[in-house]
Amino acid sequence: MNVSRIAVAGGIAATTVLLLAGPASAHVSVQPQGEAAKGGYATINFKVPNERDDASTVKLEVNFPTDHPLSSVSPQAVPGWKIDVTKATLAEPLDVHGKKVTEAVSKVTWTADASAAIKPGYFQQFPLSVGQLPEDADQLVFKALQTYSSKEVVRWIEETPASGEEPDNPAPVLTLTDAAADAHGATADDKAAGTEASAATGHTTEAASDSTSTSDSTARVLGIVGIVIGIAGVAFGILARRRTV
Repeated sequence: MNVSRIAVAGGIAATTVLLLAGPASAHVSVQPQGEAAKGGYATINFKVPNERDDASTVKLEVNFPTDHPLSSVSPQAVPGWKIDVTKATLAEPLDVHGKKVTEAVSKVTWTADASAAIKPGYFQQFPLSVGQLPEDADQLVFKALQTYSSKEVVRWIEETPASGEEPDNPAPVLTLTDAAADAHGATADDKAAGTEASAATGHTTEAASDSTSTSDSTARVLGIVGIVIGIAGVAFGILARRRTV
């Protein structure tokens, strides 16, 4: 009897853990393809799972951060989904490659056709090309609204507190990485140092080459002089012999 009660209690506890853990892990999220480097451009995907058994996801709205506006946002076409891009005027213009940008994307909305809605048990990804990513931030927080065919709207807008405990409806967070080195693992400073070193090495090599050239010329001259002296010595010897005879 005691064993049965323990087994039942254990089963109830395990079921409770699954019920609590399930929804927390199935929220709208954002991930880069590769890395999202500070100061650069990246392709990111918003992943939208369907958490309902009796309704399909028919709409997704993603609001962009206003503290770090992005001057370039280009959505990739998703079959069966209509895409609307909303822009807003910036309080302070952005300087992008020497050009003043006065507006930025504030929201992107995807709306599904009846056949393209995300059905129960499925998920859909929504790709965007974005930039220029900020250089003075470690992450970007997006706020997303997920609408179901039942008219229910789930607001994924809660930011994770400093304690690290994930809220019930966390907002999608894009983690930014430090600017990557080039293909050879060298940064701009490394390249500059390498260029200076190469220049210095070039001067040294040129000097060594000049020195080697001078040495070769001297050796050739000495060799020719030696040959001439040798020939003169042979000729002198022959003449001396003739006089003796």
